[in-house]
Amino acid sequence: MTTIGLIGAGHIGSQLARLAVAHGYDVVVSNSRGPETLTELVAELGEHARAGTSQEAAEAGEIVVVTIPLKNIGSVPVAPLAGKVVIDTNNYYPQRDGAIAELDDESSTSAELLQAHLPTSHVVKAFNHIAFGDLTAQALPSGTDNRRALVIAGNDADAKQTVAALIDRFGFDVVDVGSLAESWRIQVGTPGYGPRLTVAEMTEALSRAQRATAS
Repeated sequence: MTTIGLIGAGHIGSQLARLAVAHGYDVVVSNSRGPETLTELVAELGEHARAGTSQEAAEAGEIVVVTIPLKNIGSVPVAPLAGKVVIDTNNYYPQRDGAIAELDDESSTSAELLQAHLPTSHVVKAFNHIAFGDLTAQALPSGTDNRRALVIAGNDADAKQTVAALIDRFGFDVVDVGSLAESWRIQVGTPGYGPRLTVAEMTEALSRAQRATAS
């Protein structure tokens, strides 16, 4: 049985944990305040969940989700994530994260910043453009007509395949936008960020995304 580690147990993290246990995965959830603050969530999730530190979640997870404020990605453990698939759900909110020069001048993306912090991990951008409640409310079985599509981006084809299979199991179709450098096409303020779109609609929305400064 695959174990999913979650570094961050807020709105997105807790919803992904719910989806994971509902589909037969074990989860280790963590946050910045300590495992003792996650007792209620773990009780809700049941026997396939336990709380731990971020280090423990990173060590236990075969797939690890980083779902914390972008300003805190420097705290993500590096060594235990070596060689692992790491899902990055983060978005850049300057009012929360402070100004980040590489993002302000659009010479990088938030996912590339996490990849730089985790040089031996396989980072895949996913789940950053869907409201947390929709993760459980809009999930549908594979093959359902007009199923909602979610976007992935990453530099490693095998890692993207792993994440795409997970997303499909969780209840969504997948659109691969390309490398991490292309993940800006689904960042805050782009046409695909937020609305419920099918594969065809999402593909069209990604094509309409515009970047202000970086070529």
